[in-house]
Amino acid sequence: MKFSKVILDQISKNLRERNQTIAAAESVTSGFLQLAFSQMLNAQQIYNGGITAYTLEQKVKHLKVDSTEAKETDCVSTNITESMALNVANLFDADWSVATTGYATAVPESQGEIFSYYAIAYKNRIVLSERTDLHPMTKPLDAQKYFMECVLNSLDRCLTKDVQSLKTNY
Repeated sequence: MKFSKVILDQISKNLRERNQTIAAAESVTSGFLQLAFSQMLNAQQIYNGGITAYTLEQKVKHLKVDSTEAKETDCVSTNITESMALNVANLFDADWSVATTGYATAVPESQGEIFSYYAIAYKNRIVLSERTDLHPMTKPLDAQKYFMECVLNSLDRCLTKDVQSLKTNY
């Protein structure tokens, strides 16, 4: 699988310059983000780890999502994703974290739609939370790759924005 070297290099550079780390909690992207982070320059300095939790039970157990809401939403909602992002940061003692959940195939639970939610957290605070929709005929692997790329691009923007605001505030 090919990754955007430019984006990964920028993410790595921003994290290393600030001596900060990242962790990932994945469902719909099924480990793609973790694989991407492992490909970053000096990954061992900035990537603390991740978890792919595909079932409701595992998200509740490892990522401390609310079981009632998880049952009501099939584990696919803004709140579930944000909870995953915050809790994976704590689990891996990371400054930054990302989380994804959603549907890479059009199934009855998704009302025939393909979409994902993702959240990015910094220092126990959600800094970005969005939904990404794709055409219902998108192939599952293409959907997963696209969702991963959206998260990486958004993370890069968050890191760059944060770095720029730090420079202007000091």
